[in-house]
Amino acid sequence: MADKPLSFETSDEEIGQRLDAFLAAHISETSRVRIRRGIDDAGAKVDGTVRKASYRIRTAGQCVEFILPPPPAAGPKPEPISLSILYEDDVLAVVDKPSGMVVHPAKGHWSGTLASALVHHFEKLSEHGGATRPGIVHRLDRDTSGAIIIAKTDLAHQRLADQFRARTVQKEYLAIIAGNPDRDRDLIDHPIGDHPTHREKKALRSGHTSSRDAQTFYEVEERFPGYALVKALPKTGRTHQIRLHLASVRCPVLCDKLYAGHSRLTLADCRTRTRSPQLAKDLDADTILLERQALHAHRVSFTHPISGEPIEISAPIPNDMQELLLLLRQIRPRG
Repeated sequence: MADKPLSFETSDEEIGQRLDAFLAAHISETSRVRIRRGIDDAGAKVDGTVRKASYRIRTAGQCVEFILPPPPAAGPKPEPISLSILYEDDVLAVVDKPSGMVVHPAKGHWSGTLASALVHHFEKLSEHGGATRPGIVHRLDRDTSGAIIIAKTDLAHQRLADQFRARTVQKEYLAIIAGNPDRDRDLIDHPIGDHPTHREKKALRSGHTSSRDAQTFYEVEERFPGYALVKALPKTGRTHQIRLHLASVRCPVLCDKLYAGHSRLTLADCRTRTRSPQLAKDLDADTILLERQALHAHRVSFTHPISGEPIEISAPIPNDMQELLLLLRQIRPRG
């Protein structure tokens, strides 16, 4: 821990405030997790007496001393992985995450993560999410590509996290789905909880202890024989929400192994589903058209955590999805 404590004097406006909230307000560039760790390590004194986080300021003029603990030493190893940066300023960035990249280290995925790339690329990242999630404000599934927000400071992270909790961050996804929805647009409103038998999956569940409300609005952008391109706007942010909700209307995300039952699309598969045997007749039937779930975080809109200005960032549709759409457009009915 640092040798010299930070020192603050309480004011009339702060009477009755909890000690942890008082310190968080005065040390805004540090995560609340780190401040709480310092308090738990007996690093906070009020008028010379060690106090707990729940202690409340009694009068103006009290002297609060705090020893800020060092940031956690453990974290992802920096790796020179290239990044596509869509937006960057002093406090945040928006990165276009490729499909196949895990966001942060976890069992079976200790290297090649977005977190390792971020640590290598940026000089500073927020600590608010913990040692293994530097700068990570939210997440995308491994095989989902697209825009993900990165925080460089703890203050920016806290304010962005507040926007996610308040559901004021607008996220727009594009998905190529197997099948065609009955409606051009609809709101899917089904609670999501743990799957009763499959640990990696989620399930539509009402009344279970793990169930949480979940809403996804979708709109059909283009229809093709056997397939469709849809825009999905999740109103909540549950794990696998878009994938599970679209599967629930019998239009799963293409190549979604968990919910569509397949992880690869070949030209032969496409010819069969579209009933177009002459489709791309110059290519071999075993040609792989897609081998990851066709889900892309296309656009994200939020309020800048410092300036308060509205921010809207778009991530271009990746090549594999673009090429499949070009192929499907060759057989789209005209008129």
